[in-house]
Amino acid sequence: MKKKLSLAQKINILRASVMGANDGILSVAGIVVGVAGATTNSFAILISGLAGMLAGTVSMAMGEYVSVNTQKDAQKQAVENEKQALKDNYQREFEFVETKYSDTGMAPELAHQATEEMLAKDPLTAVVRERYGFDANEFTSPYDAAIASMISFPTGSILPLLAIWLFPKDIRVTATIIAVTLALTVTGYFAAVLGKADWKRGILRNVVAGLLTMIVTYYIGTLFA
Repeated sequence: MKKKLSLAQKINILRASVMGANDGILSVAGIVVGVAGATTNSFAILISGLAGMLAGTVSMAMGEYVSVNTQKDAQKQAVENEKQALKDNYQREFEFVETKYSDTGMAPELAHQATEEMLAKDPLTAVVRERYGFDANEFTSPYDAAIASMISFPTGSILPLLAIWLFPKDIRVTATIIAVTLALTVTGYFAAVLGKADWKRGILRNVVAGLLTMIVTYYIGTLFA
């Protein structure tokens, strides 16, 4: 039976999904708007967008897989290091945790008692959490993160592809820019919320980056028209 995901693991997968969708929107929008600046051939624009979607999907999935695996390997090594540290000098690790608790404003006697209780239950988990800031029993799955990106990137890519394909030639670039701006507003908001950042600043940053990307690629495309 598969172990139930923790909240932190779910948030990491959600983060990969949001960022994958955001990259899909932005990357493919930049491609199709750039090609639209160079040609009015709808088929050429669509094919370039589909190629970008395929390449981006593979790239994002592999990137997430490698990134999360690297993080996971580093965390596992930290756990192994802490196991050895507890064997070599238990008192030093005890004092480290006790000091961490004291630094939060806890009374010395209470900090000592809390440390004793935490390390009596599960010393490795307690010390890893205080020293490295993660749960020694929870690791984000690189496969889940890769699958999330593999699904979300092409999902985000669909919007600019449909906009550039379905709207009339004389307004399709403008319509695509508007549609992409709205989509980036949504993904910017969720990315900021997941990162516990200012959502207004997150939206502004995301939208400005998207607009600059599309403007630059469009005018580069016109150089080859």
